[in-house]
Amino acid sequence: MTVPNVLLSGIVGSTAYGLAHAGSDVDRLGVFAAPTDQLHGLHRPKESHVGTAPDRTFHEAAKWCRLALGGNPTAMELVWLPAELYEVRTPLGDELTGIRTSLLCAQRVRDAYLGYARQQFRRLEARGAGPVSTETRGRTAKHARHLKRLCHQGLELYATGRLTIRVENPQEYHDFGERVAADATAARSLLRYYENAFDDTRSVLPLRPDESAAEGWLRRVRDRFYAPKAAGSR
Repeated sequence: MTVPNVLLSGIVGSTAYGLAHAGSDVDRLGVFAAPTDQLHGLHRPKESHVGTAPDRTFHEAAKWCRLALGGNPTAMELVWLPAELYEVRTPLGDELTGIRTSLLCAQRVRDAYLGYARQQFRRLEARGAGPVSTETRGRTAKHARHLKRLCHQGLELYATGRLTIRVENPQEYHDFGERVAADATAARSLLRYYENAFDDTRSVLPLRPDESAAEGWLRRVRDRFYAPKAAGSR
């Protein structure tokens, strides 16, 4: 998979969180810029490129901005990575990390992180009771770890305006995953705890994101990758 004009990319997922094990995939996420002239035609360029082996997802700059303005946890992850996890950094990519807090607002962060956590919880509930295969048990533990991580990171971002990607105590997350794999209902109390914590926490984030920051950045991207044709050419 060849992606043009990559502005920022890095290693995300379980490796970034410190939750990877020997068999874990290494996930990569990035932002790229479509050539500006391609945005004016009948058929717009692809907004996302997704590949496997290795697992990579790249979003076009405008799509990434829309995701980030909606509080999307995966999009936000890219601009809060530790420096050593970035594989491509450009001046425009560094500008993007510089406006990351401007793209946030309290309600969208709350809705996005709790929404993703509830999705994980519904997957756990759907498993039901009774004996399960080793594969199902491992998948259940993974969903449980992500449920806990999303709740913790979302509340941190909501309360402080900052996002710590690497979890402080990975073993705590692995232990929680094993408890939930043995009894999926064990996740209910954790989700309820964080729902109450969001209710009880005063957010430092504004009521609305600063769309002008994203708009200004995106226009600089379009200027950078605009290549007008020579006079008289077709």
